[in-house]
Amino acid sequence: MKKSNKTAAAAAGALLLTGGLTVAANAGANAGASVTAVPAVDIQPAPESVVAQNRISVGASAAAVNAALAKCQADKLPFVTVALVDRFGTVQALLRGDNAAEHTIEAARQKAYTAAAFGTPTSELAKRINGNGPSIADLPGTLFLAGGVPLKVNGVSVAGIGVGGAPDGTLDEACATEGAQAIAGTAK
Repeated sequence: MKKSNKTAAAAAGALLLTGGLTVAANAGANAGASVTAVPAVDIQPAPESVVAQNRISVGASAAAVNAALAKCQADKLPFVTVALVDRFGTVQALLRGDNAAEHTIEAARQKAYTAAAFGTPTSELAKRINGNGPSIADLPGTLFLAGGVPLKVNGVSVAGIGVGGAPDGTLDEACATEGAQAIAGTAK
């Protein structure tokens, strides 16, 4: 048996054991006892306990990815994907162009997340990579290639838009910038 098969078998066995123990524990705890629901705790919104978060709306997200893809199509780049993510990397909108390959989806998402997380265009971040040992480029889920642009509210990064698939990252970035400008009210 290969090592991966042994690992999978061990994991499956542990899962079955854990599941069986959980069922037994729940049965013992509930035997003859009435189940009491635990009420949710309502936390009052206050600066010291709740963080307010800005987010790009669904309409603005759709407008941004549409504008970015339209720019790429006008530039004869129909094989790109555009992604808009919140600052945590959750996809808000994704639009895959005609003939866009599968890898462009992840590239666009990662560029958007990288721009949002660092609040800087990915073309600028790529310049910071020096190749001498571990760097920010080693962070999971990030991609330090041109094509990601942050979206900011009052100077704070709240989202990012990324484009993947053009033959040059500067072309990706031009499309992403067009998408960002479309919702900032500064589109050409």
